[in-house]
Amino acid sequence: MIKVATTPIILATMLTGSAAFAQQKMDDMKGMGAPKAAAPSAQVTHMATGVVKKVDVQAGVVTLAHEPVKTMNWPAMTMGFQVKDKMLFDKLTIGKKVDFEFAQGSKGYVVTSVK
Repeated sequence: MIKVATTPIILATMLTGSAAFAQQKMDDMKGMGAPKAAAPSAQVTHMATGVVKKVDVQAGVVTLAHEPVKTMNWPAMTMGFQVKDKMLFDKLTIGKKVDFEFAQGSKGYVVTSVK
């Protein structure tokens, strides 16, 4: 009879101890997650070469048929990019081959400079 009454108490004690141990391990691992995002001033940029296919100044978007981008492991493709500074549109003429720099923006990729 005593064995039957103490079994639930022993199990409850073991479970409480396990939960406390697990919480301690979680607290120890808090700093081990994914690396923190870089500060905006340390934004990673990528260089590419492409041909301007479409320009939409009102929307602030340029469509470029770019060569492979090794730093992004991208194949050659045609895609739209936001343009950071409206002054860059002066260098983005349909049919023109350009070297451009881009970075990840909050809503896609953004052209940051054109040469």
